[in-house]
Amino acid sequence: MNALERRSTFALSSIFALRMLGLFMIIPVFSVAGQSYQYATPALIGLAVGVYGLTQAILQIPFSLLADRFSRKPLVVLGLLLFALGGTIAGMSDTIYGVIIGRAVAGAGAVSAVVMALLADVTREEQRTKAMAAMGMSIGLSFVVAFSLGPWLTSLVGISGLFFVTTIMGLAAILMLLLVPKVTRHHKNFQQGYLSQLKQVIQISDLNRLHVSVFSLHLLLTAMFIYVPSQLIEYAQIPLAKHGLVYLPLLLISLFFAFPSIIIAEKYRKMRGIFLTAIAGIIAGLLILIFGYESKYVLLAGLGIFFIAFNVMEALLPSWLSKSAPIQSKATAMGINASSQFLGAFFGGTLGGQLLMLHNTSLGWSVLAGIAIIWLLVSFGLAQPRYLSSIVLRLPEAQQTDEWTSKLLAIRGIEEVVVMSEQQVAYIKVDKHQIDDSARQDLTHLLGKEVAI
Repeated sequence: MNALERRSTFALSSIFALRMLGLFMIIPVFSVAGQSYQYATPALIGLAVGVYGLTQAILQIPFSLLADRFSRKPLVVLGLLLFALGGTIAGMSDTIYGVIIGRAVAGAGAVSAVVMALLADVTREEQRTKAMAAMGMSIGLSFVVAFSLGPWLTSLVGISGLFFVTTIMGLAAILMLLLVPKVTRHHKNFQQGYLSQLKQVIQISDLNRLHVSVFSLHLLLTAMFIYVPSQLIEYAQIPLAKHGLVYLPLLLISLFFAFPSIIIAEKYRKMRGIFLTAIAGIIAGLLILIFGYESKYVLLAGLGIFFIAFNVMEALLPSWLSKSAPIQSKATAMGINASSQFLGAFFGGTLGGQLLMLHNTSLGWSVLAGIAIIWLLVSFGLAQPRYLSSIVLRLPEAQQTDEWTSKLLAIRGIEEVVVMSEQQVAYIKVDKHQIDDSARQDLTHLLGKEVAI
């Protein structure tokens, strides 16, 4: 990655991590701390935790439809302000109903898909998987850090103070946007209504398989983290306060396997094979847990294999999505995917609670393994994604940028032009299979020099 891509990836991954950190810190403590609020009942405490994901799932698509028509950065700012406002409302509340309202407002800042689309704008196609991998890893790391920090911070500042911490994180995330360049997107314009655009995206079968994949992945992850803590206590004799010390090493170990897999997937165009292998890895981890959960080391081994496969999937999914989505509807496709992710987490939490009530550990792991097997069967229908290439060019001094980009887009094989005016740079996204000798001549004439494609 070049310096601009590294800076943008760091900033946008940090935005994701800060939001997720604020969200995840609440989860391990609220079932107990939430009882201190007026009118609190177990059902309302559960609603206070889950309503964030519900409003996220509902509003991802409207935000992403807007992001395909307007500048993405102002929408990210709006979402982060809603996230910060929700934290403030929850922090100032004395009743469980106030917390529910605050969590719903925080969830209304549903800009996960917009952030991912912005990352896709400012990275070249060849570097996309690395950038998405960094974002995926930041989410996984924030999960582990949050589960370690949440109980400790609550003991210092109380549950209300913890909500104010999420407000601070939301505002800090806005500052990170200063590191991301301002971009103007130009592509072959297929202007259509909002409903037509949404209908076009949901009719693409490979995108739907990716939506099923992210739903399944986060259903399994959420169910596991509701289901596994009691087993770490019972079978591994590890107290709840030290579970973060289990998850963090497993996450770090998984990175040593995940990054080579991601490089192979991108460099050698083996994304489909790595993708299916990762699902098989998730199944293998769950099968190990079915038969060996009573052994401390087998339990940890099963979790480790699950983590490795999870991190590979977390990196590959957004990258594949950005390759398969129509250029003019990229954020919309990512919005549907993000809604599927949050719905998966919602249903995973519900399923995890039901599995705990079974009091049959092997059956619980078997249910999760069965879901993963169905997911694998659905994913066999995926075709290898289309691979575009990127050319980095300096903006012309003698021509108007809009006129220059229009001429570029008229050339066969040029799919999109992303202009960063402050840096005087443009990323030209090219389909090499569409470029012929005539298109190369037109491009050479327009640029005044021959470009290797």
